[in-house]
Amino acid sequence: MRTQVLYKSRTGNTEKLAKAIFEAIPGKNKDIAPFQGQTDYDMGDIYFIGFWTDRGSASMDVLDYLGSLQGKRIALFGTCGMGQSPDYYKKIEDNIRVFIEDDNEYMGAYICQGKMPMTVREKYEHMKNSSNKKQVEAMIQNFDMAMLHPDEQDLQGARKFVKEVFEKIEKEEQENG
Repeated sequence: MRTQVLYKSRTGNTEKLAKAIFEAIPGKNKDIAPFQGQTDYDMGDIYFIGFWTDRGSASMDVLDYLGSLQGKRIALFGTCGMGQSPDYYKKIEDNIRVFIEDDNEYMGAYICQGKMPMTVREKYEHMKNSSNKKQVEAMIQNFDMAMLHPDEQDLQGARKFVKEVFEKIEKEEQENG
């Protein structure tokens, strides 16, 4: 079984997760690479596809690649600026998952908070006025919390996710003889 980790990282957050995921994958038959418009759809039997989140989804090139995979086991991982929001993480997962063709086996997703560029905080500061002050201050507070992510706890969560994916595969293979 070959395992391929492909990731798209704009600020380094998803790359951190990708490295933790790669290290947690058992065995030596594995590879890791940044996503750069690859068109090879047979780099592995199991794919861990990483993304950064923009407006609740992944970039179009990652989505196109996902849509081109056939007969693979696919696990997703990603980062987004919004923290501590399992409902939002699930929405992101659902938005991306629809691009995975039915002949693939979907293995789940791991999404955590990631720091954002300082330009985002500056944008929030400029948006603030008397009518939206409370909402914008909450956005700035979230931004400030995100500066520490992904942290060690997030990386541990990614490693745990890999373990769960491989336990699921092992169980399936035992059941199917």
